[in-house]
Amino acid sequence: MFSTRKYFGGGHATMATCTISNDAADETNDPGAAPYGNFINYYTFNPPENRLSLIPATILQDLGYKDGHESTLILDVGCNSGELSVAFYKHLVLDPVCEEETKRRRVHLLGFDLDEILIQRAQQTNPLPDCISFIPLDITEGTDQLQDYLNHHSCSHFHLCLCLAVTMWVHLNHGDSGMLQLLSRLASISQHLLLEAQPWKCYRSAARRLRKLGRSDFDHFKTLKIRGDVAEHAREHLEKHCGMELIQSFGSTSWDRKLLLFKKR
Repeated sequence: MFSTRKYFGGGHATMATCTISNDAADETNDPGAAPYGNFINYYTFNPPENRLSLIPATILQDLGYKDGHESTLILDVGCNSGELSVAFYKHLVLDPVCEEETKRRRVHLLGFDLDEILIQRAQQTNPLPDCISFIPLDITEGTDQLQDYLNHHSCSHFHLCLCLAVTMWVHLNHGDSGMLQLLSRLASISQHLLLEAQPWKCYRSAARRLRKLGRSDFDHFKTLKIRGDVAEHAREHLEKHCGMELIQSFGSTSWDRKLLLFKKR
């Protein structure tokens, strides 16, 4: 029996309890049914291609990560059930002709999410267990598990961190300080950070959907001071307080969300 303690993550946006009730499962076609973003069929309405079509397959090489003896590590924050993690790995790494090429490149991806049921699904359907791992993790309680993973691979940081459609759920449930703390923690363990922050109109829509379901409003929605262009606020925090700089924008997804790439100075 899973704990019902609240966790914090993303599912390309997940911040959720570890269990999903039968009532919640019945509501999965309603976007308002997941107040923490832990949609159990998320990739049916936002498939991986929505992001991958904007990200060049050569991004690792473009960032200077060449084939060699050292491992290249990718972190996927709020990986949900893992479909995007796997698709992203294949997009960047996997040679469609020769899968042995993957092993030579020594690229490893770690995905984590707070919803243990989603992580179980990711683990069970993972087609590349030698290269991709999934763990349940509440990053607000620390990064010890991530540090253990880095130590196992003899690395001091993740070379590329994905934080895609996670910030809003953290923001709504943990306030301004919670979102900024998330960005700071990711910046502290990452050389590059690919960020997709939901625009403010998504906050209003999420709050409206909760109200339509007759549920309590988000704890912090009415008291948030960070509003408007949330991606710009995130950029300012990363550049002023986290030692990172924006080096590229890959444009906006079909959901009008910017994909911004930051690099540690």
